[in-house]
This record gives sequence, C-alpha cells and structure tokens, in this order.
Amino acid sequence: MSKFLQEFKSFAMKGNVVDLAVGVIIGSAFNAIVSSLVKDIITPLLSLLLGRINISDLKFTIPGILGSADIVLSYGAFLQAIINFLVIAFSVFLMIKAMNKVREKFHVQEEEKKEESPAEPNHTEVLLTEIRDLLKEQTQKSEKES
Repeated sequence: MSKFLQEFKSFAMKGNVVDLAVGVIIGSAFNAIVSSLVKDIITPLLSLLLGRINISDLKFTIPGILGSADIVLSYGAFLQAIINFLVIAFSVFLMIKAMNKVREKFHVQEEEKKEESPAEPNHTEVLLTEIRDLLKEQTQKSEKES
C-alpha cells in the first residue's frame, strides 16, 4: 500500500499535474468573470435589441397531455450558454494571439542578440588556443635554428 501512495505522491507532485490544477483554478475564476460580463453587460445590451430584460428567462411551454405537467423548454438559458462560450472562446483567442506575438518578438530578439555578439570562448577553448600558439612558436624557433 505504501508503494501505491508513493507512486500517487510522485504523480501528483509532477509539474504537469500542478500546472493543470493551476489552470483549472484560473479557468474557474475566468469563467466567473466572463459569466458576469455576459450576464451584467452583454445581456442587457442584447435586451435592448430583443425588447426583453433577461435572455435567460426565455422559454417555450408545451401544454401537458391529459392533465400532465407542462413541458418547459428553457432555450434562453441555452442562448446564454452560447453567448458565454463565444465570449470565452474569443477571449482565449485574443490571449493566445498576444502570447504568440510576445513569443515571436522574444524569439526575434534572441536571434538578433546571437547574431550581434559572437560567443565568448569558454575556459577550455582559451587554454587550447594558448597551447596552439605555444606550439606554433616552438615550431618556428626550431625551424629557424635548423
């Protein structure tokens, strides 16, 4: 049983799972913001066009057969969900577009930086260059002496 718990702990503490959890939490908060935007701003503006105060209250009632309860189709709530989806999808599209633009700009700046300044030689390269130069000097001295 302890091996199972260790495996679960290892799985739960991996970066991807934590990132996913953070994404779900932020997504929930974002959903609340978008729902408020749709409910408190967009829906009242649409109500001016439709002549109704609240879209989510739109419904179609089918009378019950032989005294049974009426069937109510709440298509207004469905329309509200569609509007929420469209606003969320558009917002995500704008965020991804902005992130791609920033990433592209950062990538271009990195490429320019690489092109502008040649890389500094590391310690090993410096030592090898010194050894090469010393060997050249010794070869030239021995050729002059002979």
